[in-house]
Amino acid sequence: MSQTIPRQLPQLAVALLSGLIFGFGLALSGMLDPARVRGFLDLFGRFDPSLAFVLAGAVAVSGAGYALSRRLKAPLLDDSFHIPARAAIDRPLVLGAALFGIGWGVGGFCPGPGIAALALGLAPAFVFTAAMAVGVLAHDFWRRAHGPAVEQAALAVEQADA
Repeated sequence: MSQTIPRQLPQLAVALLSGLIFGFGLALSGMLDPARVRGFLDLFGRFDPSLAFVLAGAVAVSGAGYALSRRLKAPLLDDSFHIPARAAIDRPLVLGAALFGIGWGVGGFCPGPGIAALALGLAPAFVFTAAMAVGVLAHDFWRRAHGPAVEQAALAVEQADA
């Protein structure tokens, strides 16, 4: 246990700093304004292209971080990188992505900006975050009830494709 605490402290400090920078960036960029987000997603109406710069910046930073990580054996504060084992684009992934996109378009928030907007005290942020929490809990409940069968079916499909 004594070895865990010294390692966890820097990890928590970096996570806190990263979260603060991320939240500040979301506020600065306008991602906490649902009307602005909906304007960006409204390609055939009153399109607001300003968030394209946010998207481009996020892709650039992510790409640089990914390129750097490919050159390292392990991250600075952990033993290894935690890359998802499954890479299949399957039905649950596509349905989840579609549900995420629909929720983002209707609510004007995705999880990061929704949680960051709580600090502003905006009622829509509280409604969104509560709805998101209910969705997470419903998913966890469903997964506990049906998860093993779903996992077995997914593995069978992957093995059949291999």
